[in-house]
Amino acid sequence: MLDSKLLEILVCPVSKAPLVYHQAVGELWCKASGLAFPVRDGMAVMLEDQARVLSKEELAAGKPVQSETPTEQSGSADEETESE
Repeated sequence: MLDSKLLEILVCPVSKAPLVYHQAVGELWCKASGLAFPVRDGMAVMLEDQARVLSKEELAAGKPVQSETPTEQSGSADEETESE
């Protein structure tokens, strides 16, 4: 968990825009630059080369988007087969 006062003063090193902390995935997101900066051992890693590019879906939703895993996909196919 990051300190709330620290979150108030941290900005994106690329765009200088505010960041949003997504604790579930351990990242600080910047909508302006489209980058997600990792938080490791409670420390924000504010280096552009360590950031990942947010997907269009993540930017639109404003939160992490869960993709279907192969197991979930096969489960859907099984359900369709059972109903036939």
